Amino acid sequence: MTGRLVLFFTRGVSLRTWSMVGMLHRETALYKRMIQRGLEVGFVTYGDETDLSYAKELGDIRILCNSDGLPLPQYEEELAEIHRKELERAHVVKTNQTYGADIALHAARRYDKPLIARCGYMWSWTAGMEHGIDSAAAEHARRMEETVFSAARRVVVTADAMRSDIVERIPGTESRIRVIPNYVDTDQFRPIGIPRDSNTAVFVGRLSSEKNLAPLLEATLSLGMSLVVIGEGRLRPQLQEMYPDADGRVRWEGNVPNHRLPHYLNDATVFVLPSLYEGHPKVLIEAMACGLPVLGADSPGIRDVIEHEVNGYLCSPDAKGIRHALEQLLKNPSLRAKIGCNARKFAAENYSLDRVLEMELALLKEVVVGT
Repeated sequence: MTGRLVLFFTRGVSLRTWSMVGMLHRETALYKRMIQRGLEVGFVTYGDETDLSYAKELGDIRILCNSDGLPLPQYEEELAEIHRKELERAHVVKTNQTYGADIALHAARRYDKPLIARCGYMWSWTAGMEHGIDSAAAEHARRMEETVFSAARRVVVTADAMRSDIVERIPGTESRIRVIPNYVDTDQFRPIGIPRDSNTAVFVGRLSSEKNLAPLLEATLSLGMSLVVIGEGRLRPQLQEMYPDADGRVRWEGNVPNHRLPHYLNDATVFVLPSLYEGHPKVLIEAMACGLPVLGADSPGIRDVIEHEVNGYLCSPDAKGIRHALEQLLKNPSLRAKIGCNARKFAAENYSLDRVLEMELALLKEVVVGT
């Protein structure tokens, strides 16, 4: 397939941001595969000229950044003109998330290009959780979603629950929504044959309210388990104060590069995702791809991936529910082995990079042919 795709980053996000949080390889893998299949790809980022230093790692992906170091509001306002040449040549403009998608929509309209509005999570859900469902922040997110999704040629979401929410709220979108799940590099995330620790849980994700870390910390410490916490977020100081390391049984690892995660996931007894809601949890699937038994809260997004006692284990999101589920898994190694085996098979069959690549290419063909 031939064509030119320009991807707009989330507002304020740079290649340096992706690198610092360990996401650079994970987020670029799909687009490198697209280039191998004949596409040209450009990234519109919000980084300064520092982003250009990642050119070698990105290969043939064009880096369209704020190389003149303009103040962010000025760069946002002038972005469509600054990157005029690449946008005029593009066949499709795509967003990575909804936050900042209005900038991509403006550029697409200016140069009469079809827009694919992709969101890995519902911005309005996150804003509602953090600020309240009736808050100004949540209302702003809903208005932005309505504006962008109504204007987009196609809307891409990662889970059926997200699709249902958009269809219910925004008339006329049903026929234009496509569900394309997050992908996992199942060659990188795989069992590597090292002995698993017999009493260690691992969590990977932002340290934010919706991730529901406090009950997980309470449950694991009450069982005498060790817990490895990978990720950063504004709640880290509060959580560390509430739950100190308990004689070294809690390890706060911070952000870890994506290519190092398979070692952590192969080393643990169980992966736990206690979130109150998720879009389509990529870290959960990465753990499954490593053949690690996974425990998730019975909440939106997680229950869409885990089939209880088949490829994972579901529990209530409170400390009592998490503790009980961990007890069941710890005392039943045969169940852990069965879940881990099924989880690997499930991830490889449904969420491999190759499978999602074909879905993305089919969507691009659909949009380009339709223009």
